[in-house]
Amino acid sequence: MAEKAGITVRTLRFYRERKLLPEPRREGRIAWYNDHHLARLRTIAALLDRGHTLGGIAELIAAFEAGRDVGELLGLEGEAGTRWSEETPVRLTPEELADYFAGDVTAENLATSLALGYVAVDGEEVVHVSRRLLDASSELVAQGVPLAAVLAAAREVRAHADELAELFTGLIRTHVLPASPDVAAVVERLRPIAKGVIDAELSMAMDRRIRADLLGEPGSREKEPPERATGQ
Repeated sequence: MAEKAGITVRTLRFYRERKLLPEPRREGRIAWYNDHHLARLRTIAALLDRGHTLGGIAELIAAFEAGRDVGELLGLEGEAGTRWSEETPVRLTPEELADYFAGDVTAENLATSLALGYVAVDGEEVVHVSRRLLDASSELVAQGVPLAAVLAAAREVRAHADELAELFTGLIRTHVLPASPDVAAVVERLRPIAKGVIDAELSMAMDRRIRADLLGEPGSREKEPPERATGQ
């Protein structure tokens, strides 16, 4: 195994002692390694080449192994045909994930991503729930926004998105389903309408905030309510 991984036997034993490598199956004095061990060793080597320390790799591995189930992440337990989301999941190796975020992948950031439901672990791979969200967060990091700040903003976006989803499902449950109980058909019809509403409202809100916060145009800020303006 050490020869296949391009390391020394001493290094292999050191990785086992540091819990970077699962224990091999043993039969008497014989230790049996498999492809899973080899993939882990190659991942460790790749992350070391990208500047990660052994301590940081150990924390990442611990976060990986505590990751969410892929079926839970993708909602595979849901009824076929009723999924609103059209997102495309992405499979990545740990080193590919590190490349996406220019070394900003830490155990803390990974744990946050797991908690948010952005990623899950499937063997030696990471599954990101959405190609669009992965590309957007990667681009924000490339523009200079720390990944921790991107994830903090994502948590707030998630909260607002849940509120919007509750609003739309309330309308559907109250006004649409009584006359058209086929949930899959209703989802298919109303998906583009909801997307259009959110896109239009967000676009106009961004225009307002850009004028007020970035351009500083006079009179562009919304008026404060009377009780706030008078200090009451």
